[in-house]
Amino acid sequence: MDAATFEYLKPSDEQIERMALLRKAFTDLVVLIEGTVPASADRTYAIRELRTASMWLNVAITRNQEGGPRS
Repeated sequence: MDAATFEYLKPSDEQIERMALLRKAFTDLVVLIEGTVPASADRTYAIRELRTASMWLNVAITRNQEGGPRS
């Protein structure tokens, strides 16, 4: 495990741009879901899982598999 695994890694400008692209895609998908899927516990769960996926993608953009900073 890399020593930086549990440390904050400030994303580079390029990484911030990639995160913003994904955030926009997830936001668009949630808007679509809210407009087409009836409100329910299942819809709420699906949206929460998208939020989780979004957060893990941010980690994947900034860190290598062992937790160290991605160059």
